[in-house]
Formats: sequence, structure tokens, C-alpha cells
Amino acid sequence: MEADSGSYSSDVTSATPPADELTAHGEALYRFALGLVRDPDLAADLVQDTFVRAIEKHPQYRGDGSLLSWLRQMLHNLAIDRARRSQREIVVEDVEERWRADSYTVDPAMLAERIADRDELEDALVRLPFGYRTVVVLHDIEQWRVREIAELQEISLPAAKQRLRRGRMMLVSALASGAERRERLQGVPMRCWDARRHVSDYIDGALDTDTAATVEAHLAGCPTCPPLYAALVGAHERLADLADPDTVIPPALEERLHGIIDGRSDS
Repeated sequence: MEADSGSYSSDVTSATPPADELTAHGEALYRFALGLVRDPDLAADLVQDTFVRAIEKHPQYRGDGSLLSWLRQMLHNLAIDRARRSQREIVVEDVEERWRADSYTVDPAMLAERIADRDELEDALVRLPFGYRTVVVLHDIEQWRVREIAELQEISLPAAKQRLRRGRMMLVSALASGAERRERLQGVPMRCWDARRHVSDYIDGALDTDTAATVEAHLAGCPTCPPLYAALVGAHERLADLADPDTVIPPALEERLHGIIDGRSDS
């Protein structure tokens, strides 16, 4: 596979890539997005937004390179734009400092058990900073060559190799540090992120009975999720008070929106 980031140019105009040609790459693009963000909903959003951007930026596509590579580059850049450092994210410098110490090690039996557990491995993977997680996912899961990853990320080959080395180290350290978090959640059904992803539908009464019951059981036993849930409910209820039934869309804005829609329809 080729990460051909040179397949587009800002000063070359061509016809819009045919819709069927774009959609033909949908599955491959979704798999690529899912590998990067490890979340089906986020991956779907990225693919959709990539298609929108591809249509908007079609004059930049020369057509002399791989369309899929061009789309992947676009999606990768969108994912970077949206990536934000979270409190769960591992700090690169801290991990490398630990690995520099001759005394640093891990429990091999415990690590082997966690590596064999897909949920544990996924949980550790999403704690890697995005740039490093991307390299590990593309190289070790998707079997990309380091040079291809360097081209995609627009970095040098040595920099890509360093990211792969650091990413693998961080993954092991993340697996090793999961013991305390898992101990606090012993016996609690559903992982925190899974429960939090369902909370919005739970508030709206849109979950099936079994999933709703599992979310409730998680909230009953989790030490961290109940305050977040309470805040979501409080904000949801307070927002309803802000509705102004007399508000109408400004005529100038309505006219601009119709212009955009009409322009899209004619293109």
C-alpha cells in the first residue's frame, strides 16, 4: 500500500472525482479511520467529513496518483485537527525516562495476560498520543512500511522510526499501569468509555432494555462515572430552559444557506 501524499496540488484543477469512485473506497477509508481513532462513531464521522472535504477540494486532486492515498491523507489531517490531549493520555517523556532506567521492568505474566485480552490492549492503545498511536496501528496492525507512514505524516524516516519505538514502549507501559484502574472497577459491568458513550441515549430513553440495565449497573458501581452522568443530566435539563420559541433565522442567513445548497445542487 502506498501513502502517496503527493497526489494533490493547490494550483491544478481537475474534474470532481466521480461519486462512485469515492464511495468505492468507503470501506477501506473506514477501516483506516477506525484504526486511527479506535471508535466506530468517530471513524464514521471522519469518513463522512473526508468525503465532504474531498468534494470541496476536488480542484486540488490531480488524478495522477492514488485517490485512496489522497483520501487517507485528508482523513489523517482531519483526525490530527480533532485530536486533543486527554488526562488518560500517556506523556511520552515520562515513559522514555522510565525506560532509560536499568531498574525499570514489568511483570511478564501479568503483561502476557493483558496482551491476550483484546479490551485491555485496546484500552492501552487509546492512551497513546495520537501521533504515536497512528504509527503503531499502521505499522503493527495494518502492516504499513515505516517509509509509507513517514510520507503520510510528512515527517522524516528517522522520525517515523522514533515514533514507532516510543509508541511501542508507551503501549507496554500503559498495559503495565492498568492494574490500579482495573482494581477499582473490579466487578463493575461495562468499561467506563462504553458506558459514557451510551449515556446520551440513556438520558433520551433510546437504549434497549438490556443495554440500559447494564449502563445502570455500571453507574451503580463505578467510582468516577456517576458525577459525570449527574452533570450531563443537569446540563440537559437546564438547556431546555434556554429555548426561545420566538427566535427565527435571520433572513440574510437563510438566504446564504439557500445559496450554498443551490450551489451544491448545481455542481
